[in-house]
Amino acid sequence: MPRRQQRVIQSDNEHSTPPTPRSPNHESHGRIKAWFEDHEDNIQVFLIEMNRKQINIPKVLRLSWLRAEGFDSLFQQLKHQKLKTFLDLSGKIYPDLVKVFFTNLEFKNDMLLSSIKGICMEINKKAWKDVVGLKTRGVQVRKGETRAVPEFNKVQYYGQCLRNPVAEIKRFHVSGLKVDQRLLAMIVAIIIVPRGNNHSTLNEGDLILMYYI
Repeated sequence: MPRRQQRVIQSDNEHSTPPTPRSPNHESHGRIKAWFEDHEDNIQVFLIEMNRKQINIPKVLRLSWLRAEGFDSLFQQLKHQKLKTFLDLSGKIYPDLVKVFFTNLEFKNDMLLSSIKGICMEINKKAWKDVVGLKTRGVQVRKGETRAVPEFNKVQYYGQCLRNPVAEIKRFHVSGLKVDQRLLAMIVAIIIVPRGNNHSTLNEGDLILMYYI
């Protein structure tokens, strides 16, 4: 990745890799019981399943950086899609409590519900918009189902993003993309729909998001 692209996406936590889960000692088990208010079933799910998962450490994009570095077109695209607040979110994170939140997570009455140490949390459409600045309406697209976007053709769109538009397409990789499209691809794969690895190979969902942005 070019040097100026490397600076745009920053970790909001000093540690990029969460610690390897270990069997809890007496002290930590007491803390875990407090997190779950002694709900033994959820404690077991946390210890056996959720505690083994790794948390993707959030990354931050300052839109002002894009403008300062001359990416005016991409700046305007992201701003137009109301993504500034979402991309600019920063603050402290607590990976263990994130895992507790997801262990206790339920979907009920069109809301996400969870609790930690007896504190109940509700995430509804209004909260989602107030916190991250995104609306909940839009086109729903699932992997392998692109009927909702009939005008989208991933091969054709990817070809339009290439530095050499007549190059043979063997895989959907960021290496051959124009600079703006390559940067947008990394923003999608690392921040908007983050995954743990293989950010350089674009899937269908990545390309659809890029197309609409």
